[in-house]
Amino acid sequence: MTITIDKESQQRKQLAVDIDRMSDQYITVNELFTFPSPALWAIEKNLFYLLKNSRQVEFDRKYIYRPDYLSYDEYGTVALADLLMYVNGIGCLEKFSLDKVVIPSYDAIVTICTDKFSKKETDEMVEVDW
Repeated sequence: MTITIDKESQQRKQLAVDIDRMSDQYITVNELFTFPSPALWAIEKNLFYLLKNSRQVEFDRKYIYRPDYLSYDEYGTVALADLLMYVNGIGCLEKFSLDKVVIPSYDAIVTICTDKFSKKETDEMVEVDW
């Protein structure tokens, strides 16, 4: 079965551990709009928890520059590639070539995803010039 972008996006939308679900939420005064802010606060806030609940393994050379492959092999989804890069202190794909790699447990990731993140209220909504 061929996986298309549409099918993959539908799968990721239903995935409870998608990084996009960990972002801050901002709502307007009239509460009609919610804007996700792409922030790593959830991961940063729980970094030591993730590291405590991780295992360190030898880095397999087949994953050089491919954290998405490692994410898929470990968790069954490519959605956690950014998390793997973050917990290993890697800022760009070209540096994803390690001696050892830290892999957080799936249970720890689910735990931080189920953490209740508060919504940030705004005092007023200003006009956005698109």
